Amino acid sequence: MQLIDSHCHLDDARFDRDRDAVLERALLLGIDQFVVPAVVASDWPRLKSLAESYANIHPAYGLHPWFCEQHKPEDLTLLSQYLQHAKAVGECGLDAMRKGVSMDDQLFWFRAQVTLAIAFDLPLIVHAVKSVDLVVAVLKDFPEAKGVIHSFYGSSQQADAVIEQGFYLGIGSAVTYARNSRFRQVVETLPLEMLMLETDAPDQASASHRGERNEPSFLLETLHAVATIQSKPTDAVASICNANARELFNL
Repeated sequence: MQLIDSHCHLDDARFDRDRDAVLERALLLGIDQFVVPAVVASDWPRLKSLAESYANIHPAYGLHPWFCEQHKPEDLTLLSQYLQHAKAVGECGLDAMRKGVSMDDQLFWFRAQVTLAIAFDLPLIVHAVKSVDLVVAVLKDFPEAKGVIHSFYGSSQQADAVIEQGFYLGIGSAVTYARNSRFRQVVETLPLEMLMLETDAPDQASASHRGERNEPSFLLETLHAVATIQSKPTDAVASICNANARELFNL
């Protein structure tokens, strides 16, 4: 069985001491493709180098809403250069929980990146924390946009709105926690044809690895959780979610 981790940060410094071992553990479990989004311009050269060294690391470049104070207007010009050799634009988006960063600033950078994604015919990897409704409202202004809402954690109504916009839903480790019963009920009814599986490593470890550094090999727990919740064969869930990632990211 093959699996694609559709969102992980293998460029993170927390993997510097054992990145090859992390990749090997994933490969042994059939997890052999990794979509890796960068979050600030200073990280882009590092990710580019990694992607040149590892054929199965697929880079995305973006400006994350957490770090608006670091972003500079010239970053958008530089981003245009990096997007010539990218699989997606992101991680970008909106975060209503992030203190000290105005929503106006977040909206500026998000809209600018949506515009670039359309210009380069690339998908968006969208961060949407407590802001799914606003993200959808922005995307309605850009009907040509395509992409995925990463680490989706919302209601059935929000899921429907995202899907209606033509965007996929990235399902991460939240689905592995029994305490997230309401979200698991949402996942139960979601169409597999609009889902992708992700770890968001090194953050957001799955239930059985709570408190640990997350890594792509933990993706199996998310896969099994989705398959169990939807009462579908694990292989079928993996196959459909992989096909979705290949289609969106042109893998």
